[in-house]
Amino acid sequence: MHLNESILCATAPSASGSGPGALSLHDIQTGTSLASWKQTSANTHCTVVVQSRDGQGGFALAAQQDKSIMNVYNFQKDQLALKIVLPEKLTAIASDPRGKYCAGATAQGRIFLWEIASGIMYNSWDAHYRQINVLRFTQDAAALLAGSEDSGVSVWSVPRLLDEGLQHELPAPHCTFTDHTLPVTDIVCGAGSFPSCRILTASVDHTVKLWDPASKTLLTTFYFPQPIKCASWDPTERLFFAASADGSIHQVNLFRQREDKFSRAAMEAVGGAGVSDVIRINDVDPKDAKKRLISVGEPVTTMTISLTGSMLLVGTASGLIHTYDIASHQLLRTLSAHKGMSITHISTMLRPPDLIGHISLTLSSGTTGDAGENIPVRPVAPFQRIRDAKAREAHDALLMLPHDSTPTGMFFSYSREELIRDHAFFVQPSTASPEATGISLQTRVSELESEVTRLREQLSKAKGINDTMWETVVQRIVAEGREKGQVEGREHSVTVGGDATELTEGGRPRKRNRT
Repeated sequence: MHLNESILCATAPSASGSGPGALSLHDIQTGTSLASWKQTSANTHCTVVVQSRDGQGGFALAAQQDKSIMNVYNFQKDQLALKIVLPEKLTAIASDPRGKYCAGATAQGRIFLWEIASGIMYNSWDAHYRQINVLRFTQDAAALLAGSEDSGVSVWSVPRLLDEGLQHELPAPHCTFTDHTLPVTDIVCGAGSFPSCRILTASVDHTVKLWDPASKTLLTTFYFPQPIKCASWDPTERLFFAASADGSIHQVNLFRQREDKFSRAAMEAVGGAGVSDVIRINDVDPKDAKKRLISVGEPVTTMTISLTGSMLLVGTASGLIHTYDIASHQLLRTLSAHKGMSITHISTMLRPPDLIGHISLTLSSGTTGDAGENIPVRPVAPFQRIRDAKAREAHDALLMLPHDSTPTGMFFSYSREELIRDHAFFVQPSTASPEATGISLQTRVSELESEVTRLREQLSKAKGINDTMWETVVQRIVAEGREKGQVEGREHSVTVGGDATELTEGGRPRKRNRT
C-alpha cells in the first residue's frame, strides 16, 4: 500500500477569462490529473472539502459566486451530486473536520449554521455589520471564527449555537478580536483543542496577528511591507507564510536561536509580549528577511502546506499552481493545467479511497473490490432556508452504518516494516523533471523487455530438456517390454505335432516319454 498525497484545487473565471470553473484533483508528485468536477464557479473561501473517513465517502461543497446556490460533489461520481438552494448568496463557507456542520456567511454580515446530514438550520444570526470574508472552524469543531470587512474577528462557541435552550436568545460571541484596522482576509486555526489553540489572522492593514483564545488576548503582531492576502501555518507551528497580492510570500519563523548564559545554543519563541509587541519583518534583519522571501511574480490568491510539511503550494490569479521546497525555497514544479482561470482554493489530502476510476486504498490485505461498492456515499441533505422548530424537534437525519465484516483489530494489522517502507515512499522527495521521468520510464520498459526475452529463452531450453527426457523414458520402456517378451517366449513350453515337448539345455525341443 502506498500513501499518495494529492492536490485539490478550485478554479473560477478570471477577469480576462471566460467559461465556468471546476474542481480538480492532481497527484502532488507528478501533477497528473486524477479527477475533475465541472459546473462550479466559487470565490475564495467558498469551497470546503470533507475527506473520506469512518467508512463513508467524502464530498466537496462549493458556494457559487453569482447565485444563491451551493453545489455538492462526491468522490465517487464525476458529476454534480446535489444542488442546494440557499437563503442568500454566500461570501464564505466552512465545515468542521468531521463533516457534521456547515457554516455560511453573507455580504450583510449574517451567519447560517446547518447540519449537513439532515439539512436542519440550527442557527442564523447577525455576526458583523459588513461582509464576512472568511469562516473557520477550530480543529475540534468547538468554535467558529469569522473575519469581516469591518476589521473584526468574532469567535463563537459551537455548543452554545446548537443549544436547544438558547434558541430564543441572541447568540453572544465567546470573544472578539478588534485590533485590526482594515478588512480581515484570512484566518488560520492552530493545532490543539479550543481554547488552548492559537489563532492567526491576516488583514489588509499589512499585519498578521497571533492570538490566544484562552486569555482572549493578542500575543504578537507581525508587520509586512504589503497588504496580506492569505496565510498558511506549518502543522507544527514552527513557522508561517504570508502572501501579498503583488506575488511576494514571506516566511516568518516563530522560533529563533540564541545563546544562553553558558554560551550554548538554545531556541526561544518569537514574540508573545502582547499588544506592544510588533515585529517588522524587513526591519529585524534585512538580509535574513530577503532569504526568507519567495517572489512568485504574479498575484497570489491562495496557498497551503503539504501534509509532510516540506512543500508550499501556491495558487495564482492566472491559474498556475507553484510547488516550492520550504527548506530551500526552490521552485520544484509548476502545474499549468488551469492556465487562464483563477485558483480560488487549494488544499492537500490523501488520495480518496472511493475516488472515481481508481483502486481503493486500504490497510487490510485481501480487499480488492470496487471502491464504489465498499464505501457508501456520505449523506448530504438540502439545507433549510429558514429555521423550522418542528424539523429541529423531529431531527430526522440520514445516518449510514456501514457493515464491517473485518474482525476488530484486523483492519489496522499493519506491520512495522511495512509502515516504515510506506512512510519512506510517502515523504521521499521528488525533484525529477518530466523529461527525467520519461527517460526512467523508457529505461524500465527496456529492462522489462529484456527480462521477457530471457524468460522465453529459458522456457525454450526447459521445453527441449523435457522433450528429450520424455523420448528417452518412452524408448527405454519399449525396449524393456520387448526383451521381457522374448524371454517369456523361450521359457514357455510349446506343442509340436500334438505331443508334449520341452526344451533341452541346448534350446532344442525334446518329446516327452521318449529316450
